Amino acid sequence: MSRIITYIKKSWAFLEEDSWSSFFVTLLLAFVIIKFIFFPGLSLVTGTDLPLVIVESCSMYHQENGFEKIFGSSVYNDYGIDLKDSSNWVFQNGFSKGDVIFVVGGKNAKVGDVIIFNAGAQYPLIHRVVKDGNNYSTKGDNYKTNPRQLNSEKNIPKNQVIGKALFKVPFIGWAKLIFFEGGRNPSNRGMCS
Repeated sequence: MSRIITYIKKSWAFLEEDSWSSFFVTLLLAFVIIKFIFFPGLSLVTGTDLPLVIVESCSMYHQENGFEKIFGSSVYNDYGIDLKDSSNWVFQNGFSKGDVIFVVGGKNAKVGDVIIFNAGAQYPLIHRVVKDGNNYSTKGDNYKTNPRQLNSEKNIPKNQVIGKALFKVPFIGWAKLIFFEGGRNPSNRGMCS
């Protein structure tokens, strides 16, 4: 037992050193712990394979008046939803690009919930449920006229739902997004407006 304690003390002393080798070993350990312990554990607790997501588009962005301008859109009217129905919806202020969303299992999502789902795109989509039942229909909250932002996704089978958004941490996802912004279409770069 004393040999194990001695080994642990030596390893800890090495990690505390101010050297490049100690720095790289610390990075490697952090990667291994995050990839193989933290995320699998978080997935087990949340009931979804994707417990954290970074918002990469402006489809859920709210402008200054939030839902008031959004409900000028006929999309909600098509589903029999009006402004007063939105008063108890989650994420009253939507999301901004770069927000990190904490996700839990998406069973039994209802109108007004925000779900993450596979829609045949490169990355999962995150939209608000506007119709539930055997399948879901969703819409991004952004009311601007960009056709991609106004797209509604209809007839989403429940087995394509990855999870339901629980809460957000604003802007910390930019630590990753900043490395990919240069490869995006210029109209999709930068903050939402």
